[in-house]
Amino acid sequence: MVRITRVHTGTGDDGTTGLVDGSRRSKGDLRLEGVGLCDEVNAAFGSVRAATLSLDGWHDDGGPRSNVRRTGQVVLAALDRLQSEVFDLGAEVATPPGGMPEGMMVLGQEHADVLLEEMDEMLEELPPLTSFILPGGSPLIASFHHVRVTVRRLERTLVALRESEGEPAVRSLVLVYVNRLSDWCFVMGRWCALRLGEDEVLWKPLGRRGSEDGISKMLRLQRQHDDDVAGV
Repeated sequence: MVRITRVHTGTGDDGTTGLVDGSRRSKGDLRLEGVGLCDEVNAAFGSVRAATLSLDGWHDDGGPRSNVRRTGQVVLAALDRLQSEVFDLGAEVATPPGGMPEGMMVLGQEHADVLLEEMDEMLEELPPLTSFILPGGSPLIASFHHVRVTVRRLERTLVALRESEGEPAVRSLVLVYVNRLSDWCFVMGRWCALRLGEDEVLWKPLGRRGSEDGISKMLRLQRQHDDDVAGV
């Protein structure tokens, strides 16, 4: 059982922090950057959870918005698992090679495989992509995009750590899991948009976007309208 009675210790005041094996490193170290990014991913998943619980219709029983509750149930069930897995991942990243305590459990191939299985199930419902998708949409969909790019940043950091310290610094399976997790967030965001009847924000090629007039005309018209109202 975890028992934490005090968060502030003062030992990190010099810009260093302790790893799982008791060694200390600079908070600017690549391994610590990876640990921090695991925390960021979990915080971003927390935003997904909040957005899910705030969905319009979440508290309705049956009726035309029952799809909201069903979608939310799927998302929350996945988050219950994934947030714990990302926490486990952070603990592993905070452990240098050879420093893993006896009995410490780490993510296995089955955890990466479940992500693939879930993506395949969601893709059974999704239409093929005909354009690139831009981050946006409702708070829930935008939150999944935020997690996706944060996971990609974690992936880049772990690859850099491995290149800097050698292959033992990061297990190959960890890189597989993180790569799949980002893909999973993208697919889940699309699946939620489909289930909730939301339009995805699509990228328009440069040649189809029209003239680059910007919003200056819109701003002028709005200011003119405000001036007209103020003079009445």
